[in-house]
Amino acid sequence: MKADVPAAFIAMKKKETPLLAKILAGLAVAYALSPVDLIPDFIPVLGMLDDIIIVPGLIALAVRMIPKDVMEECRAEAAGMWANGKPKKWRYALPIIFIWALTALVILKIIF
Repeated sequence: MKADVPAAFIAMKKKETPLLAKILAGLAVAYALSPVDLIPDFIPVLGMLDDIIIVPGLIALAVRMIPKDVMEECRAEAAGMWANGKPKKWRYALPIIFIWALTALVILKIIF
C-alpha cells in the first residue's frame, strides 16, 4: 500500500488513466492528507478504523482501474520519489490549507 499511494497520485496525471480511477485516487489522496475525518480520531477504535478502511479501499479500487502497464510505470517512478527523503512538493497541500482558512473565516464571520 505504501508504494501504491504515491503511484496512484502519479497515475492521476497520466492521460492513459481512466477518469473514474483519477477521481478515486484523488479522493484517496485528499482524504489521506486532510485533517478532517468522517469519524474523528479521538473516538476510540472507530476513529482509526475509517482511515484503515477508506484510504486503502479507494486506492485498491483505483489501482484495479488503472491499466497494468501504466501502474507499473508509476510504481517505478514513485520508488524514486523517496530517494532523497520526503518529497518537497508542499504546493499539493495548498488546497487543504485554503479550505481550512476559508472554514475559519466563515466561523469567525458567524461568531463576530
